[in-house]
Amino acid sequence: MASLGPYPPTHWAASGKMNRLCNSMEPRVMDDDMLKLAVGDQGPREEAGQLAKQEGILFKDVLSLQLDFQNILRIDNLWQFENLRKLQLDNNLIERIEGLENLTHLVWLDLSFNNIEAIEGLDALVNLEDLSLFNNRITKIDSLDSLVKLQVLSLGNNQIGNMMNIIYLRRFKDLRTLSLSGNPIAEAEDYKMFICAYLPDLVYLDFRRIDDHMKELAEMKHQYSIDELKHRENLIQARLEDEQARREELEEHKAAFVEHLNGSFLFDSMYAEDVEGSKLTCLPGVSELLEAYKDKFVIICLNIFEYGLKQQEKRKVELDTFNECIHEAIQENQEQGKHKIAKFEEKHLLSLSAIRDESELTKLEKKIVEYSGDITELFNVLMTLEMQLVEQLEETINMFERNIIDLVGLFIENVQSLMAQCRDLENHHHEKLLEISINTLEKIAKGEFDEDLPDDVRSLFVDKDTIVNAVGASHDIHLLKIDNREDELVTRINSWCTHLVDKIHKDEIMRNRKRVKEINQYIDHMQNELDNLECSDLID
Repeated sequence: MASLGPYPPTHWAASGKMNRLCNSMEPRVMDDDMLKLAVGDQGPREEAGQLAKQEGILFKDVLSLQLDFQNILRIDNLWQFENLRKLQLDNNLIERIEGLENLTHLVWLDLSFNNIEAIEGLDALVNLEDLSLFNNRITKIDSLDSLVKLQVLSLGNNQIGNMMNIIYLRRFKDLRTLSLSGNPIAEAEDYKMFICAYLPDLVYLDFRRIDDHMKELAEMKHQYSIDELKHRENLIQARLEDEQARREELEEHKAAFVEHLNGSFLFDSMYAEDVEGSKLTCLPGVSELLEAYKDKFVIICLNIFEYGLKQQEKRKVELDTFNECIHEAIQENQEQGKHKIAKFEEKHLLSLSAIRDESELTKLEKKIVEYSGDITELFNVLMTLEMQLVEQLEETINMFERNIIDLVGLFIENVQSLMAQCRDLENHHHEKLLEISINTLEKIAKGEFDEDLPDDVRSLFVDKDTIVNAVGASHDIHLLKIDNREDELVTRINSWCTHLVDKIHKDEIMRNRKRVKEINQYIDHMQNELDNLECSDLID
């Protein structure tokens, strides 16, 4: 290891200053006053900076914030800094990492020289690349999983004692710089070799570049353990990918409203709570009857599933085509509006120049009236274009609404027809099961039934009413399950359709309001410019 790494040890010598500050000041709260002062002090010093100071700087526009040596005890009130990229909180009294949930654009975070005991509260920082927790009280490296872009991690001068913490860092594929000096693990004889072996992509360790020879030696020394670890990691990765694929597939099926209909799930759920039906499966002939029933029932479920996926694809194509039509119509209308504005602005510069140069009052007034007329004409042209677009989009939206409602209606109709076939199968099965049960009851009564039945099953055959009620209860549970699944599908797809259409109408209303506001603001600006020029010329 030779040259110094990319870590400039800027805060390393600051601990004495921090301690003097901590002794002389009380712990402080991160309130609006502190934040406004910090933002103001760190702003530009030139004229633009002074103007920003007078008018106030919106926290959401701040990209970098420096709050070191402030005796801050708790991180708070940062929710408005939603676009912050760099946050410096070193040399404070912070005990917990918290209050960073809204800082999703943060790239650089310095929490060195604090009193932090555990890594936490960083889940939202998915864009973080550089994290410093140097000189705290941390004992374990964890809770960094969401920091998938992490490149630089400083954890020196903490209390990390277990080498297994290094293995946790293997998940960070972009990690190139690591600092762990000053921890108990750094005293281990195999410290550098272990890290080089288990983090082969690391470039800098403890501010020094790792040379290739060290990497080769480390790999040779730990090769067997690394191979074993890689094998376990590959198995875990394969399992995670498989689980992710299953989750994504389930979401696709849910979007088509036919999840769990590509197998025996609905059939199995019918018997999951059917105590009496389960008991009757031990009767002669019922097992074969049930198997045939299940096979036919599952085929119908598969038909619903496959039909549902095809209909989902049709709805998707319909929605994509609609969105494309809307986008093209708006874009074409905007181009026409831009063209009209460009032509007006060419004339606008000449008109303003002519008004400024005119010295004769009568001609001046005439030119002002003419130019005012041009502004009004532009307003009318832009508003006409907007009204034409509104009519065009309204027609497109209404056509889409009819089409999507027809598609949903057809889907529901065919699903209900297939669900009716499931009920027919259930009714047929019920009749056959009842017939077998009555025959069994008659044989038992005559002493002709030779089969051994469990006591809880034999108790159903005390009389005809008992067995008929048991078979009927089983039948009712099955029908209820079928009805509930059908009702759920119909309710969800109708709700989806209603929400989709409502959103499209609301989006168009909002688009129209925004466009009308833009037109009015532009025209008002043009008119104000003319009014100001008119007042100036009349005064002159």
